[in-house]
Amino acid sequence: MTGMEESFADLAFDVFARDCPSRPTFEHITGRWGSIALMALDEGPMRFGVLRRRVEGVSEKMLSQTLQALERDGFVLRDVVTTIPPRVEYSLTPLGIETARRLRGLIDFLEGRMPEVLKAQEDYDSAKDA
Repeated sequence: MTGMEESFADLAFDVFARDCPSRPTFEHITGRWGSIALMALDEGPMRFGVLRRRVEGVSEKMLSQTLQALERDGFVLRDVVTTIPPRVEYSLTPLGIETARRLRGLIDFLEGRMPEVLKAQEDYDSAKDA
């Protein structure tokens, strides 16, 4: 552990506590674009434009903000390649890789259960309309 990690090792984090620093980090990962960006980067390093095309529907501004938050939290690495013109490539850190793998299980589960979800939505909507 580094000195910084040791200074936080004794803290008890609780995402349910209003002021716990784990809460905004959790929101960065599970927010609308955070988890999708992590999953896209789990496919391999990507330049911003490629990542934006992969994450359909996200605006340039929102993707930029999402990547900055994930970089600050230690999940994403932003690498500026000094070529002419310079280019920026994004990839996952070891923490980002582990997080993406955990999200993959949830996504696989959800995608596999979508017929049940769609049926529940249909039943709910029918009951509300009745």
